[in-house]
Amino acid sequence: MASLTLTVADRPVVVTNPDKLFFPTAGYTKLDLVRYYLSVAEPALRGVRRRPMVLKRFPNGAAAAPFFQKRAPANPPPGIETARISFPSGRHADLVVCDDAADLAWVVNLGCIDLNPWPVRDADVDHPDELRIDLDPTPEASFADVKAVAIMVNEVLGELGYRAFPKTSGSRGIHVYVRIEPRWGFPEVRRAALALGREVERRLPALATTAWWKEERHGVFIDYNQNARDRTVASAYSVRPTPEARVSCPVDWQELPGVELGDFTIETVPPRLRERGDPSAAIDEVAFSLEPLLGLVERQEREGLGDAPWPPQFPKAEGEPKRVQPSKARKSEGAEKSPGGRQSSQPLITVAKAKRSTPSEEHS
Repeated sequence: MASLTLTVADRPVVVTNPDKLFFPTAGYTKLDLVRYYLSVAEPALRGVRRRPMVLKRFPNGAAAAPFFQKRAPANPPPGIETARISFPSGRHADLVVCDDAADLAWVVNLGCIDLNPWPVRDADVDHPDELRIDLDPTPEASFADVKAVAIMVNEVLGELGYRAFPKTSGSRGIHVYVRIEPRWGFPEVRRAALALGREVERRLPALATTAWWKEERHGVFIDYNQNARDRTVASAYSVRPTPEARVSCPVDWQELPGVELGDFTIETVPPRLRERGDPSAAIDEVAFSLEPLLGLVERQEREGLGDAPWPPQFPKAEGEPKRVQPSKARKSEGAEKSPGGRQSSQPLITVAKAKRSTPSEEHS
């Protein structure tokens, strides 16, 4: 079948190549994927509605490499809206915004297996309304380790007065979301996430880490940089490009200790939703102040904990430590201390001294 036209939200949506195999192992087609998203449209839209979205497209299915499309396609069909955002480079682009089921079906037809929205709404794209705690296990960590760290994240957030909502990532990790007032910029939200991660790390030193460099990580990495501008994570009810078509599924804190990664797939999530409802349904009821976490930032700074490394595409931040792998830094320091070769026994005569560069010149 070359194409199929569906009527969704009173709009026609064309599904091209509906029989194309998107999940070879499980046997799911593109049309199966579209139908899944239509079956979970209401809760899925809760995670993406009015949010600029990066299109992560898998034109040849989950087993092939994707490509990222930040700018909305030219000449989108009627009903597709966009929001203009700016990147760390200073450039800007108009990103797709989804606000109904027809929009979801349209982006899935483009080959988007998972949905990757920004943590902002289109009315104010510079102030996040969502704090995202991304728990990413190192290769040696188990899913039980991830769950233990997530529970501690919730404990710390609860002590600070927040209500947090967990979901499986659909891969090996867990995401924890908190709705916040859109009053602070990306740097402040990222800094708050770092402070939270450090407090969890302090309480669970054997399991949790905020170490940015992979060579220094152990256990479960709390990726604070997922709160920097231009970073996205798969939203709730997104299908992930795994062989069995796992789903990033919201769960209750009470059930979290007993869940396993394979529990949530394109087959199991729709009936679960019908039977149990959406555990994240109340996420928009309260938007919390970031001030309690910023208070934690201030306390840690008094204790000597400053900023941590940013992703490489970001400009050097004030107070940021050296953006170089620790092992390379040690080798560089060693080379400076021990340059090697025979040392001259003759005195060194200084002819002239060059002007010392300023820190800003060294990093320009």
